[in-house]
Amino acid sequence: MTPPRRTRRRPGPPPPSAPLPPPPAEPLDDPLPHGAPDGQPPPRNPERLYAVTGTADGGRAELDLVTLIVARRTSPPGASPEHTAVLDLCAAPLSLAELSAYLSLPFSAMTVLITEMITAELVQARAPVVRRAAPDRSLLEAVMHGLQRL
Repeated sequence: MTPPRRTRRRPGPPPPSAPLPPPPAEPLDDPLPHGAPDGQPPPRNPERLYAVTGTADGGRAELDLVTLIVARRTSPPGASPEHTAVLDLCAAPLSLAELSAYLSLPFSAMTVLITEMITAELVQARAPVVRRAAPDRSLLEAVMHGLQRL
């Protein structure tokens, strides 16, 4: 028995596509994505990083990705947009990695910005919560004995 022959289908004309709407105009004078957590990507501006990290001494605090940042007070008048955004986001403890993602800034620029804010006593850096590796042996024995009595 021979297999049936297949015939090639010829593609028809492509369906007409609707024209794409023009992208919304983004304001160029707003360097920070105040609405970054809602999913809107901020405009990329490479020279902005120098303006954000333009400290006099260039020193950095010992910070890592899981360091928790907490705002100590509200933003003072005349604060930069970056400082205001960090203080708004850090009403509750937030890790440095999350801040970096929300503000679309690289980790290195974020550490310089947070170091500047720690020096100005605007934020406080906390070590992450460390969980114990194993529970206490006496607790495990008490649970085991309780289960054996059942």
